[in-house]
Amino acid sequence: MDTNQQHPDHSNQDAPGWEKEVLEKLAFAAIAEQKAARRWGIFFKLLTFAYLSVALGVALYPQLKQEVETGSAQHVAIVDVLGQIAEGEGAAADTIIEGLRDAAKDKNTKGIILNINSPGGSAVQSAYVYDEIRRLKAVHPQLPIYSVVGDICASGGYYIASASDKIYVNQASLVGSIGVVMNGFGFSNVLEKLGVERRLLTAGEHKAMLDPFSPVNERESKHMQSLLNQVHQQFIEAVRAGRGERLKETSEMFSGLIWSGQESVQLGLADGFGSIDSVVREQFGTEETVNFTPHERLIDRLVGRFGVAFGHSIATALNIGGFR
Repeated sequence: MDTNQQHPDHSNQDAPGWEKEVLEKLAFAAIAEQKAARRWGIFFKLLTFAYLSVALGVALYPQLKQEVETGSAQHVAIVDVLGQIAEGEGAAADTIIEGLRDAAKDKNTKGIILNINSPGGSAVQSAYVYDEIRRLKAVHPQLPIYSVVGDICASGGYYIASASDKIYVNQASLVGSIGVVMNGFGFSNVLEKLGVERRLLTAGEHKAMLDPFSPVNERESKHMQSLLNQVHQQFIEAVRAGRGERLKETSEMFSGLIWSGQESVQLGLADGFGSIDSVVREQFGTEETVNFTPHERLIDRLVGRFGVAFGHSIATALNIGGFR
């Protein structure tokens, strides 16, 4: 047997203190990693704080600007009535009423102008605003409330305008349409021609009233016409109460017809011609205006969009389909 066998070199492992050296290296590496993670954590926290600060500043800027501008200067308040008058729309009653109340509470408001450019909409929403204008006039009898019409002030738009002290139009504005409408479609003959049988079950004789796939029911039609007539009469009485003796009533005034701004002045549906700028200048003796129409805050829009984007991402990741 050869006693001079070669043995592996264990000199590095056998060196005293090598374990301590390795442990120190591992400890320092862990500490360095923790420091880097902490720095990144601080960075992202600062970034989030800066983002929220900017978003909050942008959201509050319009209000702060308005408060600064209205701090001491007297002004005319503007409240917009633009587009369709309906709940959930820009011209919803809640939005308009909030603007009117804020304007009336401001001690520097010399008067209120409703900036109207609307084809109408909900009779209920229009009536809410009409009643609020009448209430504000009773509470603040010295505060003038005028309406200034742009392209169109029809149906529910005119319902609202008729509550104001004065109505100003352009000669080419479209004004009126004092009436009520309900429309729909009937498909009963189409189904018959296609050979489709409609199977309809109801509990209540008239629960399927005005069903588009069923023939016209004369009794139901008369009932709905009676409802329309009631709402129409309410509209007429509101206009008469608002306009008073200025109205030059004709047989067609409440027929749903619409007139030009020039004709509306002749009929007493409006009081004169003017734009917002000219009415502010000539009727209030100032050029200072402040718009009190509530608007959706930017931060609300950002949160809403973030929520939609987040939901879409989750649905995509889970392969969830939407309604189509």
